[in-house]
Amino acid sequence: MGENVPVRCPACRRTHGYAPPVYPCPCGAPVVPPLLRGAPAEPITHRTWTDEWVTVRCGQCGRRDQWPQPELGCPCGTVLRVPVRPVTAVPQQPSPTAGSGPPGPPPAATASTTGVSTVPAHIPLPRTAAVPRPSFRPVTIRTARDAVTTAALYLRWLGFRDVVQPEDHSGTATGGGFGVDLRGPGLVAQVDPTTRPTSLRAVECLWLTGLAASATSVSFSLAGYEDRARARADRLRLPLFVMDLTGTPQPVNGAADELVARGA
Repeated sequence: MGENVPVRCPACRRTHGYAPPVYPCPCGAPVVPPLLRGAPAEPITHRTWTDEWVTVRCGQCGRRDQWPQPELGCPCGTVLRVPVRPVTAVPQQPSPTAGSGPPGPPPAATASTTGVSTVPAHIPLPRTAAVPRPSFRPVTIRTARDAVTTAALYLRWLGFRDVVQPEDHSGTATGGGFGVDLRGPGLVAQVDPTTRPTSLRAVECLWLTGLAASATSVSFSLAGYEDRARARADRLRLPLFVMDLTGTPQPVNGAADELVARGA
């Protein structure tokens, strides 16, 4: 786990403790994006795929790789981009003990990023309340199609069976509408991979679709949700998840947290 640093939300003025995700370098060493201390976090109002990646150098072998830009979700609904120190031209020297033996496996916290909570929008249920299941294996999101694939894998991980994307893609979120992107027995799900927060209308349309099909409605968004959309979802008990580019969906309301705890 990376060093915990304070991050202040410019929208609500709250200060949060944030630990950047840890990634495994091919050499076996853990790699942590170096946060730029003292630099203010910036609200994300528009996303582009090219701006969501940062270059990080491994302190062990000097290798430079592209990793997702660190982000933090504030309970007020603002998604913050946490600044990272740019990679310098001079590579960092390996530690003197680097050649004493083969590198060991990365710590347990670096095996995946599933333990990194980027959107602490509610008080989660205790771990003992969750249905026992293996750790979710995230899929790095680089395209809109990756977002849909990640949502499908996550829904199957929750216990929903036969999750598929309908053959008729017209009206789906990937096509700019508010249709259903994924279906399964007793399930309708919408994935919004656009660069705008999911709207109130999209949440309401999804809920009505689930109501008509007597199915559980679940929403996934890459850019978060409008305040009115989150408030309506809370009243409708509709689970909302947000996805970052590491590919691990995070619950953003109580209904989503309960779905993770009990499973499908």
